[in-house]
Amino acid sequence: MPPAKANLVLPRRLVHITLGIATHHPPMIVPTEDPAVVLRPWRTDDYESLVLYGNNKLVWRNLTDMFPHPYKLADAVEWVAIASDSGPSIFLAIEFNGEAVGGVGVIAREANDFHTGQFGYWLGQPHWGKGIATKASRALKSHAFSAERFKRLEAPVFAWNPPSMRVLEKTGFVLEGVLRKSVLKDGHLIDSMMYAAVSDA
Repeated sequence: MPPAKANLVLPRRLVHITLGIATHHPPMIVPTEDPAVVLRPWRTDDYESLVLYGNNKLVWRNLTDMFPHPYKLADAVEWVAIASDSGPSIFLAIEFNGEAVGGVGVIAREANDFHTGQFGYWLGQPHWGKGIATKASRALKSHAFSAERFKRLEAPVFAWNPPSMRVLEKTGFVLEGVLRKSVLKDGHLIDSMMYAAVSDA
């Protein structure tokens, strides 16, 4: 299977500060169209799953280099700890049959981009091709647009990742443009495809 199902283009050090579920909020549980797939906050008992699925070069290859490789226990501990207080941003685990197998997120922007969020996801390789990413992305998009904050979601995708483009298209995102030679990844200078969705409200 080609390296797909990883599209969360999130700077790790920055996102660790801005993504998560605020501790003073009730736990955010977002159902999907499949009862076996649920979006929920990251927990300390997800450390093992984060390392198991995150420590994979095929996953890393479709994310920014701020997502570490190799992915170690210390990275999982740091992520879960900081993801507990996100402010207006959203960062949730994708739970499949009771196990965290990936993540979805929306980074809230500020100033003139106040109503825009950067949308993305990643999924452990053993779970590619099961429709999980599409179900999770649809649920997150609907959840993000249900609040007043987000009116536009942007999802940049590396040009060598057509499967993630198909996920976004099935989620209702539209290709708005190609950012030529905008990403240096794994020793290659490649294009990035800008997908976006806007709220009807």
